[in-house]
Amino acid sequence: MQERDRLTGAIVDAAYRIHTKLGPGLLESVYEAVLARSLEQRGLKVERQKSVPIEFDGLRFDEGFRINLLVDDRVVVELKSVEQLAPVHSKQLLTYIRLLDLRVGLLINFGAATLKEGVRRVVNAYSPEDQ
Repeated sequence: MQERDRLTGAIVDAAYRIHTKLGPGLLESVYEAVLARSLEQRGLKVERQKSVPIEFDGLRFDEGFRINLLVDDRVVVELKSVEQLAPVHSKQLLTYIRLLDLRVGLLINFGAATLKEGVRRVVNAYSPEDQ
């Protein structure tokens, strides 16, 4: 739990620094590249645009979905650069972390006026000891 909190804290801190320096309004792909590099400089393992297959009714779909970032094989980071997050964005991230059988994901909207408005932590199968 504490390690996961430190990891998500490091991700949010890096995103905050990027948002402060670059501001809102750039393409999502720019924030993705800069955030990935920033996290790697902190010694974290980062996979970009990771393709995740899904299985349904005994069929395998290799291009099930792509996640923006997978950090240390534990945290999915879904990035947006929109004026305002929609409820579907959190639902999308929750589906991703459920399909990957992970516990936590971060939804980060670099399009928000402040990063505080644009960060959501999404938890799969919440239990008090995990927080």
